[in-house]
Amino acid sequence: MTRSAFISYSWDDDIHKEWVRQLAGRLRADGVDVTLDKWATAPGDQLPAFMEQAIRANQFIIIICTPRYKRRSELREGGVGYEGDIMTAEVMTQRNDRKFIPVLRNGNWSKSAPSWISGKSYINLTGSPYSERNYEELVRTLLGNREAAPPIGKPMATINTRLPQESESTSGSLNPKFEDIIITRVIQDGITKPRNDGTYRSALYAIPFALSRRPPEEWASLFIQNWNRPPSYTTMHRPGIASIRGATVILDGTTIDEVERYHRDTLKLAIEETNRQYREWLDEQERLHAREEAQRKEHEKHVESVAGRITFD
Repeated sequence: MTRSAFISYSWDDDIHKEWVRQLAGRLRADGVDVTLDKWATAPGDQLPAFMEQAIRANQFIIIICTPRYKRRSELREGGVGYEGDIMTAEVMTQRNDRKFIPVLRNGNWSKSAPSWISGKSYINLTGSPYSERNYEELVRTLLGNREAAPPIGKPMATINTRLPQESESTSGSLNPKFEDIIITRVIQDGITKPRNDGTYRSALYAIPFALSRRPPEEWASLFIQNWNRPPSYTTMHRPGIASIRGATVILDGTTIDEVERYHRDTLKLAIEETNRQYREWLDEQERLHAREEAQRKEHEKHVESVAGRITFD
């Protein structure tokens, strides 16, 4: 079942409005049916009626908290103030607190959260870029896919009383078999639209690509470096436009035609180089682990030897 959400925010400035628009677009790409005023209203619409219907009808309300949002909400100014009246009334009458999800965008929590949500748990999406881990928590919350507690097992089921105190994991390998990560497809329904307003780069847009699985953080960091400085350049290479979000590579600032003509080959090169470098890094970590393990055992052997010679007769 598709989950729906309405975004309540203040029009702080053009940068903030664009950030909210991009967040809404990304949430839609991740499976959430997001309603945004810019997309759902047109000149002539009754805005109070739209806001009330959107808040009542959607399963979740995402509240983008900034100092300006807090001020307008508590002074009951404009659309933010009207939405605040509706939301507080619904919380008081329906007791559906989990419907309203605060997201901290600017400032600190005490200066950005209206008083009626100041005690709620919130998602921190401050910074540029914001935390991918926190964004994933927001998506999982909206999709009803949060991590659940594991089942309760039998008493002491994980304790092996036949082994000494040393954990088996200390002698295990840090380098399980690594399977190369590859790009599997273009995510067509996640491609954004160009502004085409005549401004610089307004004809460019974002294109997401699905990876075969979610990469480790070290792999993702290496990939960004290899995209910015690939083994082989094309005349249309655009460093600085690549990012990784979960199991998705995004080129934000290009066109689908450029991908076909130029970036596809560069992406493949960057992926191949990243897999190679990550394997080398894993091998180095394995060597470091083996060396540290050998030093630990040697130390324990030395301590045992010396301690055995010390007597207090």
